[in-house]
Amino acid sequence: MKNKNMKRATAMLLGTVLSASFIFTSCMDVESDRQAFEPDLNSKTDSVFYAFGIAQGMQQLADQYFFQGEMRGELVKTTQYTDSMLSQLKDFSATIANKYDSAYVYYRVINNCNYYLTHRNRDLRTGATDVTKNEYAAVLAYRAWAYLQLARNYGTVPFFTEPLTSISQIDDNQFPDYNIDQIANALCPELASYSGTPVPNYGTNINIGNTNSGGSKAMNTTKIFIPVDVILGDLYLETGKYKDAADSYFKYLSTTKTLMPPVLAQLRMRSGDLSYPTDILRIWANTYSNIFTAGNSSTGLDIVSYIPMSVNSLRGTVTNVPKAFGLDYYALSATDRWIENVQLEKSDAYNKLVDNLDYYYWKQVSGGLPGQNFASGKFGDMRSLSNIYPNRPTTPMISDDEEETTEWINKFQSGNIILYRVTTVYLHLCEALNRMELPDAAFAFLKEGLTTNLIQPQTTWLSDEAKNYFLNTFFNAANEDIFKANTNPIHGHGLGDTADGNYPDASPYKFKDEIARKFKEIDALENKEAIYPGLSARIAAGTTTKADTIMAMEELLCDEEAMEFCFEGTRWYDLMRFARHKNRAGLQGNAWLADKVKSNNPVKSLLTESNWYLPIRK
Repeated sequence: MKNKNMKRATAMLLGTVLSASFIFTSCMDVESDRQAFEPDLNSKTDSVFYAFGIAQGMQQLADQYFFQGEMRGELVKTTQYTDSMLSQLKDFSATIANKYDSAYVYYRVINNCNYYLTHRNRDLRTGATDVTKNEYAAVLAYRAWAYLQLARNYGTVPFFTEPLTSISQIDDNQFPDYNIDQIANALCPELASYSGTPVPNYGTNINIGNTNSGGSKAMNTTKIFIPVDVILGDLYLETGKYKDAADSYFKYLSTTKTLMPPVLAQLRMRSGDLSYPTDILRIWANTYSNIFTAGNSSTGLDIVSYIPMSVNSLRGTVTNVPKAFGLDYYALSATDRWIENVQLEKSDAYNKLVDNLDYYYWKQVSGGLPGQNFASGKFGDMRSLSNIYPNRPTTPMISDDEEETTEWINKFQSGNIILYRVTTVYLHLCEALNRMELPDAAFAFLKEGLTTNLIQPQTTWLSDEAKNYFLNTFFNAANEDIFKANTNPIHGHGLGDTADGNYPDASPYKFKDEIARKFKEIDALENKEAIYPGLSARIAAGTTTKADTIMAMEELLCDEEAMEFCFEGTRWYDLMRFARHKNRAGLQGNAWLADKVKSNNPVKSLLTESNWYLPIRK
């Protein structure tokens, strides 16, 4: 996109700084008569309006970000009602005419960030306090996030950090084209200098209006920003700097004292065995979705960052995402919210993943040994039961013999787009640790959560290297009191009581068994030699290596992220990242990715990386 094409593109960006997009607007529910031409960023307060204007720009890209990330993954399928634009994303046939293919929505955010970062007066203080630091860091994070999405979706993109405020700036400019590695190299050093900086806080329960059906909506301003260490960790993770990624994620978790979200989908200490459907429906009723719902902003236990969409079109930018899954968030009455013409449903690949997994539970056995208190059943992942309604969700629990005709995915009742959850940070940390050759440490987060039981001598399944990692991070002198009893295992979000607790090796959910299960699944793949050449022979001979274990652990993490973040707009981005991990390790990441999404029936070969990306509109 050079010369006249770049001029045309950047000219369209000028509307960002030369329009009123940077002020508080409808969604923010604050009145302002400020003009947006060359805004003054020299006072202590005026830039707040500009920062919220960048947040408004995030609203304008929200649907595109979501659909670009979800449709190209393997977890959803189309129906007879699916918008053709979504179907084109699904089979990789989208052209520049697709309404969800626009680099400009990301560049508008970037250009507003560039303007702020160039013109913000950094010498403002109240006493010894730098009143601009948190806000400045938040804008750096917004810009980095927008550039990351550009690289994920378009591969190589024009890169600039100067603000474009006039047509004359476009003339004869030759902006360099950067890939994801070059973008990270350019942005990470300045971001790193703000590591540990909190996000701004302009209020945690701001009312932003009522929906058309009468429900009220609030916004938590601390969650509309992206923490520096989270986006920094993602840039490092995407580019293979795994130690730096792990350090960044840990810095965020330790400085914010952020614990793992609670496990809700469990039944414990029951006599006898679980039965289906009675007990399972009881677990389902203990709704997992409460963990991450952002409906009233302050209720989302797992939300780190999200884009709050407006309550109706009169008050600002609305979203089409809920409606694609069968929820008309903007319906005039609550009884009309759930619609028949569902465009997107869970896929066969998703069903295959979640339906027959072991659900673990702790039953009371009189006189039994600790290990005998654990049992399991092929009940599948409870997250899927919480997220998907097989009949109209006014009365979600159905009997076994009720006919299932339509399914509604229930992740959008808040009308918001989730960017990061606490669980995202922990699972991305697991990815980094696994590629740092600590696969058992990564598994510990799935199985146990965080507990000092992990570092005890009797926990023999953890290596000394893994124990040392925990001793030097979560359980060092500064952090032990924060994390020592954070026993909320991620796998337990949907698959029950996975932790050993005080009884080492008691739970049937074991590292070595899960690795062996993954080896068996891989060995059954039709094109296993193209994806993992030589692995089957090593499995048969019992000579698998640590590199093979790391690969199998990565498959477990990929599955966990599918179950945890399904239908949240991240799946394609996650799959690309896993493919890059494999390519760096000398594996066939492109072949792996192509196999993962073969049910999409792509019109082009994904063995070629350039076919992963959308055509950039010129």
